Amino acid sequence: MPVTIFVTAFDQHAVRAFEAAAVDYVLKPYGDERMEAAFSRAKVRLQDETAREFGQSMLELLQGRRLESTFLDRIVIRGRDKTELIRVDSIDCIESAGVYVALHVGHERVIHRATLSELIARLDPRRFVRVHRSSVVNMDSILHLEPATHGEFDLVLRGGQRIHVSRTFRPLLEARLGQSL
Repeated sequence: MPVTIFVTAFDQHAVRAFEAAAVDYVLKPYGDERMEAAFSRAKVRLQDETAREFGQSMLELLQGRRLESTFLDRIVIRGRDKTELIRVDSIDCIESAGVYVALHVGHERVIHRATLSELIARLDPRRFVRVHRSSVVNMDSILHLEPATHGEFDLVLRGGQRIHVSRTFRPLLEARLGQSL
């Protein structure tokens, strides 16, 4: 029920209004002070509900419920002869290829029909970080970084891939690492 204030000339409906969780029931004619009091009650109720919702979402986040339930743990790859399930934690990096993405799993390259943006939204940001407009890497797959030009880096991954870290996305990598490069 949204925060509701009933304003009416009929006092006989007040009990039903409060049964429906009304914040206040204002009878006509009313003055400015009476309406201000009703609005104050409504603001307090909104603040209480917002604080309760925030607290509940933080508790779920800290317990890992929300994160675990919303992110992919497998990606379904449909082929002519079979359908594969690729574990997300086995993916070293993902590169954009138009309306497709290339999943790099070890030395294998698997094509999946999804845009990079769609897939990023479904991946755990604690594990995957975007390092270029067309590349996302698994943090656990990074072996080391090699300096490139003008403050940019190349990542060397466990599958042997080299992924360029652009200046635009470098701050995301640094934020994920918790330190500057």
